[in-house]
Amino acid sequence: MRRQERVSVLGVEAVRPYSLLRVERAGLDPGVPGQFFMLEAPGRLLPRPMSLCLAPPRELAFLVDPVGPGTRALCALERGDRIAVFGPLGNGFQLDVERPLLVGGGIGLAPLPYLSEALGGPPALLGFRSSGHAEAAALLPQAEVVVDPVVVTDVLPADGWDLLACGPEPMLEALVRLQPTAQVAWEAPMACGFGACYGCAVEIGGEWRRLCVDGPVLTCLGARPWDQASLDEEQAA
Repeated sequence: MRRQERVSVLGVEAVRPYSLLRVERAGLDPGVPGQFFMLEAPGRLLPRPMSLCLAPPRELAFLVDPVGPGTRALCALERGDRIAVFGPLGNGFQLDVERPLLVGGGIGLAPLPYLSEALGGPPALLGFRSSGHAEAAALLPQAEVVVDPVVVTDVLPADGWDLLACGPEPMLEALVRLQPTAQVAWEAPMACGFGACYGCAVEIGGEWRRLCVDGPVLTCLGARPWDQASLDEEQAA
C-alpha cells in the first residue's frame, strides 16, 4: 500500500559510476519489484522517480545516476539527512514466470537486484556503454556482462526464456521485437507519480501510456495489432 513517509538517510555508497542511496524503511512497503518511489530531491521543486534496487531488513536502497540537479542532490545526501519518500507506485513485474531471464542496460540495472532476489537468483544479462559503467554489475553477481559495441541482443540466448527487462528505449524495443511477451520497464520523467499530471505520458507503438499508472512495467507490447502494423510498414519501406 502506497504512503508517504519522511525518512532518515542511512548512507550513500559509490557503485561506480552510480550511487546507492540507502534510507530507513519506516512504515513504507517495498512493494513488487519494478514498482517505483518518488524521492524528495533537496533544493528542487519536484521529486524524482526511483526504482527500488534492494530491500534489506528495515531499509530501502535506490541506485541513482547523478545526471542532473535532482539526482546530484540525492547523491549528495549524508547520513542523518531526512527526505520525503512516497510509494510504492505503478505496476511491477509479474513474478509467476517459469524460466526468467533478467536483462538490463545501463542504469536499467536498478530494479534487477530486488527482482533477482524475489525470483531466487535467475540468470541475468547486462549491457553497459563502458567498462567503468560495467562495475555496477557487482550488484548482480550472477549476470553475464557485455560492453559497447556489443549489445545484449547480440548474446541473447535462444527462445524459451521469459524476459524481464529494464533499460534504454532502443534496447526495450529490440527485445519486444524478439520476444513479444517480454516484460519491459519503460522509463520517463515523472512529476506526480500517480497519473494526475500526464508528465510521463509516452507514445509506445502508437498508443499513449501514462507510465506511472500503466507501467512502468508493460507486457505483451509486441502482441498488439498496431505493433505488427508498424513492423509491416518498416519491412515494406
